[in-house]
Amino acid sequence: MRNIALTLMYDGTAYHGWQVQKRDVTVAETLEKALSQVVGHPVKCTGAGRTDAGVHAERYVANFRTTSTIPCDRLPLAVNSRLPGDIVVTKATAVPDDFNAIGSCLRKEYTYRIYNSRIRNAFLVNRVWFYPKKLDETIMQQAADHFVGTHDFACVRSVGTETKTTVRTVHYFTITRQGDMITCRVCADGFLYNMARAMVGTCVYASEGKLSPQDIPALLAGRNRTDAGPTAPPQGLYMTNLWYPIAGLP
Repeated sequence: MRNIALTLMYDGTAYHGWQVQKRDVTVAETLEKALSQVVGHPVKCTGAGRTDAGVHAERYVANFRTTSTIPCDRLPLAVNSRLPGDIVVTKATAVPDDFNAIGSCLRKEYTYRIYNSRIRNAFLVNRVWFYPKKLDETIMQQAADHFVGTHDFACVRSVGTETKTTVRTVHYFTITRQGDMITCRVCADGFLYNMARAMVGTCVYASEGKLSPQDIPALLAGRNRTDAGPTAPPQGLYMTNLWYPIAGLP
């Protein structure tokens, strides 16, 4: 039985997130069906994280086990021929038996994109958060700086999956502007449910003057979700990088 890690990308617009669900079409379900056709037996994929409905991934990793002897360099083309155009496998890598796409991941990077213009862009529908009110990326960065480090992030966690602890380490949180596009990149050792989107929403609140960047430490200490900013819409969020202790993986 081989353990294979797949590197893939997907547009999450048509899917109800990554995780298999009873009634809604998901990325994992679609991928598993295509893999099963290729390897000739049922397949269960373990993904690097639970992305929500409408969230995208420029880089994502999932692993599965198979008795198939198809070489790894041939798997992507074989699977892609059975996948819809909005999911693409870019690489297949043989990994140790104890490798797990979520458990073996050292850290993750999400990127959130805000199109900050009075006029929306038709080509960016379902790709960004269209935000017509002027945002100050300098103030947003000041707020973002306070999230960096090891903290209890309960105040930016939505009710959802249960976790043993709400403490996480954020390695960096940068906010830059190029023209009308504001790009927010945040890297952490792990993310709570809706954590990245709530952090972005809190930085937007800071720009609007609804809270001060200097309020962030107190928000973190208070652990109250209602004190922080809103959860930004899903369509602006992308998983963009993953780190693993294995050569050949992102």
